[in-house]
Amino acid sequence: MSKNGWKSIWKKKFKITTNSNHSHPVCRNHLQQEFSSERLNQVWVSDITYIKTAEGWLYLTCVMDLFDRKIIGWSISSTLKTADTSVSAIDKAFKSRRIKQQEPLVFHSDRGIQYAAREFSDKLIYRKITRSMSGKGNCYDNAVAESFFKTLKAELVYQNSYKTREQEYLSVFEYIEGFYNTHRRHSKLGNLTIKEFTYLINNQIKKVA
Repeated sequence: MSKNGWKSIWKKKFKITTNSNHSHPVCRNHLQQEFSSERLNQVWVSDITYIKTAEGWLYLTCVMDLFDRKIIGWSISSTLKTADTSVSAIDKAFKSRRIKQQEPLVFHSDRGIQYAAREFSDKLIYRKITRSMSGKGNCYDNAVAESFFKTLKAELVYQNSYKTREQEYLSVFEYIEGFYNTHRRHSKLGNLTIKEFTYLINNQIKKVA
């Protein structure tokens, strides 16, 4: 690596950014750090992270399907309002993935106000989605979502210095939609890309049918 001028990409230590100091009800942890999934729309996980720009902070909210590790809904906002973060991201996830009522879905997040607020929780209750939340201050209870953010920051954010919010938005858009969801290989998928994994699963379903 030294001969070729290469340097390792270091992942920074985890920092707690969740605001769980609120009066909204919280839900019990249904996952208990069991992050396996046997089908699409069985378990969705979500989290929020901070990204710095010269114009100020931006907040990235993502929703991931554990089965294929795809980011099925995400939003970037300049505020931490529930409407701009969790609500915006889950609305995009609902458009991306059609939910069948006969197939139960669990939505897991931390205890942050953006996930506990009624504005967000009503959307899950209406669709009869089981809500699940991490233990207080336990980042390991939502390790897959945390891992995605660490990967995004190591592979993208820490390699760039964003002058504007628009520049950061376009950079994240290109990473998620143009790389992570399409071309990046995932060890949890047998080193396949999400597109390759989806194609394989669809072919298996057709053979069984």
